[in-house]
Amino acid sequence: MTDVPDLRASDTDRDRVAAILGEALATGRLTSVEHADRLEAAYAAKTVGELVPITRDLPEVPTSGVPAGIEQQVIDSTFSKIVRKGRWVASRHTRLSARFGALIIDLSDAVLPGREITIETDARFSKMIVRVPDNANVIDEGASVFGKRNVTGGSQADGPIIRVTGRSMFSKVIVSRGVSDWNLH
Repeated sequence: MTDVPDLRASDTDRDRVAAILGEALATGRLTSVEHADRLEAAYAAKTVGELVPITRDLPEVPTSGVPAGIEQQVIDSTFSKIVRKGRWVASRHTRLSARFGALIIDLSDAVLPGREITIETDARFSKMIVRVPDNANVIDEGASVFGKRNVTGGSQADGPIIRVTGRSMFSKVIVSRGVSDWNLH
């Protein structure tokens, strides 16, 4: 990173800090809560100067680009119900796959790695619910065959961009800000 603290931080700068934090978590220097808190601060930082204190007490690590886990992850539910909520680290590209089950993902308290993330839905004979942060900009680019797809969100000021893609067949996919659709009976 540069020595100009007022310089706007780039995604590369934030990813470099995320790599240091990931290594610190893996080696036991940070707890999972400390890691999530610092990672959230890193991706919220607007200037290089805001990034410096996040890793000041951690050793530098050689990085080869974006840290593992930040770019892509898969959450899979087959003949089961999976719920992911609370404080967790999402990926830039998260593939949600449900077969004959239910998958509930809550991004409202999740740490989002960057300004834009993509949620790829692949639901077959299932129910999938994604709750997005209240200030999210939701872009729906998905499709449904013999099912229901309800994506609410639209555009909000200055929030993260959540792009919803993928297909569903004989399934129900709900993407919303509220909790009213969360009951799975």
